[in-house]
Amino acid sequence: MALHSCKDSSNATSTESEITQTEETATTETDSTSKSILFFGDSLTAGYGLDNPDNAFPALIQNRIDSLGLEYTVINAGLSGETTAGGRNRLEWVLEPDVDVFVLELGANDGLRGVAVAETRENLQWMIDKVKTEAPGAQIVLTGMQLPPNLGSEYTGDFKAIFPELAKENYIALIPFLLEDVGGIASLNQNDGIHPTAEGHKILADNVWEVLGPILKE
Repeated sequence: MALHSCKDSSNATSTESEITQTEETATTETDSTSKSILFFGDSLTAGYGLDNPDNAFPALIQNRIDSLGLEYTVINAGLSGETTAGGRNRLEWVLEPDVDVFVLELGANDGLRGVAVAETRENLQWMIDKVKTEAPGAQIVLTGMQLPPNLGSEYTGDFKAIFPELAKENYIALIPFLLEDVGGIASLNQNDGIHPTAEGHKILADNVWEVLGPILKE
């Protein structure tokens, strides 16, 4: 069962603060290593609802990288409530030309709001093109998303197809479904039934690593 969403930002000041913090984090962390991985996404990337941000899957990826002695620093540019339109507006604020790997995790909020599939696809393609232009050396990884079936089979089918199609057309890596083995499983999600628990994020990290790991080891 596929189920996922991302918390809306209800306070503009809070959102601006998150963006500022993301920019500061990016500046600090990219200075510490010659290689960086930018996770650009929504509340799934941000680790919404977790007691400790170190339990979010990007931080778990960093732990795995460190344990293997790989010289990469993870930058978490997740923002709760982000849509692809919002990401399109925010991308140039956090994107640096020396980013080595760019993980694009957006789209869930578009689907849950009923945004036209063509618009979501256009925004994702724009961001992929932007990364290729501004950070031509970066390897891009796209995370696939799926929606609950109650939104209608035609819409959910078209939405699901966006991600593998974009990955194929742009010759970029694809994580088939970020919430594989987590979405819809009550014990692995918080009380909202949407955002993963710390245990759920461990599985998300495994899903990401299956694709990201080989890229980093090349």
